[in-house]
Amino acid sequence: MDGLFDTPSPGPAPVTTGGGLTAPPPATAPLAVRMRPQSLDEIVGQQHLLGSGSPLRRLINGSGAASVLLYGPPGTGKTTMAALISRATGGRFEALSALSAGVKEVRAVIDVARRRLIEGQQTVLFIDEVHRFSKTQQDALLDAVENRIVLLVAATTENPSFSVVSPLLSRSLVLQLRSLADDDIREVLARAVADPRGMDGRVEVTDAAYDHLVAVAGGDARRALTALEASADAAESGILDVADVAAAIDRAAVRYDRDGDQHYDVTSAFIKSIRGSDVDAALHYLARMIAAGEDPRFIARRLMIHASEDIGMADPMALQTAVAAAQVVALVGMPEAKLALAQATIHLATAPKSAGVVSAIGAALADVEAGKSGAVPAHLRDGHYAGAEKLGNAVGYRYPHDDPDGVLAQQYAPDDLVGVDYYQPTDHGHEREIGARLGRLRTIVRGAVSRSRRR
Repeated sequence: MDGLFDTPSPGPAPVTTGGGLTAPPPATAPLAVRMRPQSLDEIVGQQHLLGSGSPLRRLINGSGAASVLLYGPPGTGKTTMAALISRATGGRFEALSALSAGVKEVRAVIDVARRRLIEGQQTVLFIDEVHRFSKTQQDALLDAVENRIVLLVAATTENPSFSVVSPLLSRSLVLQLRSLADDDIREVLARAVADPRGMDGRVEVTDAAYDHLVAVAGGDARRALTALEASADAAESGILDVADVAAAIDRAAVRYDRDGDQHYDVTSAFIKSIRGSDVDAALHYLARMIAAGEDPRFIARRLMIHASEDIGMADPMALQTAVAAAQVVALVGMPEAKLALAQATIHLATAPKSAGVVSAIGAALADVEAGKSGAVPAHLRDGHYAGAEKLGNAVGYRYPHDDPDGVLAQQYAPDDLVGVDYYQPTDHGHEREIGARLGRLRTIVRGAVSRSRRR
């Protein structure tokens, strides 16, 4: 884990960590480690969790005693908050990585923590990537957490509702951290440039370089600081420009302003390429959005809208694919979610197209807004209350499942709209089958009541 953790030895007793995350880092440590916040005031972002009197603020201030599951994207402060909580409690700090620790190591830490507690000293146990622990490993923590033998601070990038066992969830506060905003990342970078722990003003960074570093970060402070350090090492003049950043991190600056014309132009080109069935162009614009740090939730929303707007019933699976991609974005996050976004883009771009859904709901809404909202036919009205039958409600309703074909002649539309066709399927994809069947359905359902008024 990049040297950030001092894990216990595999022997019978763990090596306690008096330093690690809680000790001042050496001057040779990476910039992201040196600039880790040393106090609550240095934390950037996460204000929704750090309000006055909030559980997390009380923990960091040393006035709380609850175990915590910190859930959020990389580089949002989970490790930092664990270190601050440990420092505030004045207890011993132990760190385990779920990538390397097993049940044996967990139990060794708990045994030492139990002995410390007898002497009046609390142990803060930080577990990174806790979702990688097996059920058995997580169960090994339950008694120690419930009886406060350890104060657990666990970090995960995955939704703990799906990756952490229920008993451990019920014994812990679950706090969701959010990706840092662009302004937050810029503040982190500017502090690192000026702070004696960082570059101490030795490098001047242009606005364009800051913009590119912010875009590269994608809401991840650690990634931003790593890119800044690599770029500064490559800058020979003492002035760090966008070209230095692009050269140092092997990534060209992408012209893309998430609040300006490029955002709207690239998004428009993305959707129009999908609509036009140019899968390669669509993937190009998707890549530009991802590379520039566009919010993946925004991309997923556009795909879901497009699935109904331009494909609809020509391929009913398109919407399911888009929704699944949005779920991957929510549950897994970037960078892995880019694969699901690409899969959805390919599916939608290569799918048959139809604007039938848009036209159908548009025509129906136009009639309603024009005042064509006749009375609901009496046999379709609610009949589940006393006196409904006397009013004629639900009288004469025919249950379609009683018919061998599951469809029968019956009036469903208000009188003024009988025979109106809102949905007009195309001959594209699945709609070809729907069109043939729809004609037969309308003939049977409307039967003698249809006045054959068509649009």
